[in-house]
Amino acid sequence: MNMDEFVFVPLGGVGEIGMNLAMYGFGPAKKREWIVVDCGVTFPGPHLPGVDLVLPDTRFLEAERDRVCAIVITHAHEDHYGALLALYPRISPEGTVPVHATAFTAGLLEAKAQSEPGAPKIDVTVFEPGDTLTAGPFEIGTVTVTHSIPEPVSLAITTPLGTVLHTGDWKDDEDPAMGPKTDRNAFEKLGDKGVLALICDSTNAMREGVSPSEKEVSEGLRKVIEAAEGRVAVTTFSSNVGRIRSIAEAARDCGRQVLLLGRSIKRVVDVASDLGYMDGLPPFLAEEDFTHIPRSKVVIILTGSQGEPRAALAKLSRDEMRDVALTSGDTVVYSSRMIPGNEKAVIETQNRLIDMGIEIIEDRDALVHVSGHPRRNELRSMYKWTRPAIGVPVHGEAAHLSAHAKLMSECGIRDVVPARNGDLVRLAPGDPEIIADIPHGEIYKDGLLIGSGDDLGVGDRRRLSFAGHVAVSIVLNKQRELAADPDLVAIGVPQVDARGEDIEDLMFDAAVEAFESIPRARRRDLELVERAVHGAVRSAARNAWGKKPLVSVLVSSA
Repeated sequence: MNMDEFVFVPLGGVGEIGMNLAMYGFGPAKKREWIVVDCGVTFPGPHLPGVDLVLPDTRFLEAERDRVCAIVITHAHEDHYGALLALYPRISPEGTVPVHATAFTAGLLEAKAQSEPGAPKIDVTVFEPGDTLTAGPFEIGTVTVTHSIPEPVSLAITTPLGTVLHTGDWKDDEDPAMGPKTDRNAFEKLGDKGVLALICDSTNAMREGVSPSEKEVSEGLRKVIEAAEGRVAVTTFSSNVGRIRSIAEAARDCGRQVLLLGRSIKRVVDVASDLGYMDGLPPFLAEEDFTHIPRSKVVIILTGSQGEPRAALAKLSRDEMRDVALTSGDTVVYSSRMIPGNEKAVIETQNRLIDMGIEIIEDRDALVHVSGHPRRNELRSMYKWTRPAIGVPVHGEAAHLSAHAKLMSECGIRDVVPARNGDLVRLAPGDPEIIADIPHGEIYKDGLLIGSGDDLGVGDRRRLSFAGHVAVSIVLNKQRELAADPDLVAIGVPQVDARGEDIEDLMFDAAVEAFESIPRARRRDLELVERAVHGAVRSAARNAWGKKPLVSVLVSSA
């Protein structure tokens, strides 16, 4: 088939929150041209020991990279741009695919690259929200929206087969802390011209009403700071520049000075300051001046809202910082939401703080946080402005996507496509349809390497964390007998079983018995010896402990 088609392929962010990467293609099936929208990460849980970042699997994108016209980043949250440095060499080995972003996103990307040895050089073409870009057959209009970071945009992606609106992360905030309001007029004009499909944020599709304004949060924070007698530490997402400014303004209004703690938050504020987003605020405190400021005259803005063990808040909860400390009577405010999966780490940090006599305030106690994503009334407004023929819920887990799909249908959107990662959705011509399943999934950044779980040994690492490791070395002499007793080393294995017997001794005896059970003539087959000893040692561990460790057997002959 040689017919032009307009297609959408999510490789991340649809069926999960995080790791957003979308592809839009135009042209015949065998020679489509593509643009990539966003290139984000998610963060590993305890099931991925040692892994630094989780990235979308880009096998399909790499296969199509010769026809990729551009990469466009909607905003500088990690789940939308955090994988770009890691994946750009795979997407564009020659460094020729243009990357488009706003000045704030470009500034954060540059700062991130400077802190990562070996990061690729990416020349970013900076656009202003409201500009129009051209890439191959695509005309890309950028539309100003409000979110919890400066300069977020939606994208109106136009081809000869119609216009697709990719909202990115957005909300309809009547009184944002910084930057302009969501450009309703621009969305209405797009609706008047005709919107083929709306690819829309689903994060809050299960919540009725309208998200509170950032200015309301600023007032809530001011009240909390005003009522506090001791120090106040406020933890939030480092990229939430509007929130950082709101906290700083509230502290100023309450006669307090502000200290920034955490490398990522300082990096973001440096970029925001260069672009004028911190103009009008008093200078921030230096850490060495902290001890000279009365407790009632200081506010700390710091990282660690998700319980990250090396973040500033966790260090304070363990009293590990040289110049800064919290004491009984101080207050810690969580101006953030807890990301699913981080509950245990957050609660552990909070318990340490509570044991220190520190008061914890969360969004259930006061209006100290609000989401940057649209609730159901805001979604209804977007449908009314743009009047799309097709709706595709994205940016959410299954429950969010399902609720959003139902809302789209209830609001009269003709065709709602229940897409998931890896679905190749034909948007035009004809009725929308999922026409292929594209290779997709996760790959990992692990130190200096990027690869699959098998490539990086993540599965074995996980098994090591559950059941330890046993190494056995066996050396045979020329008569195919043991040249010496086997060497056996067990790591992460209990010392004794329930009867008090030494488990290493039991595994050692099993190794020797397995070897001796092999007829001498067959011991020339070293792989046979390895398999026999391996099975015997694992069985002995299982019988004594109830678990099977990883076992490595090395067999050599003199």
